[in-house]
Amino acid sequence: MDSKPKRAAQGMVEYAFILVLVAIVIVVAIAMLGPGVGNLYMSVVNSL
Repeated sequence: MDSKPKRAAQGMVEYAFILVLVAIVIVVAIAMLGPGVGNLYMSVVNSL
């Protein structure tokens, strides 16, 4: 029995899990910072 395919599959699952966590963090950060950045941009545009 060779355990290399099992290790490779485990590595891929861990990699996918990390990507999902990073994506969730990015979505939450954009959701929290989005309105503030939009307001800042509009104030800059309005001052021109």
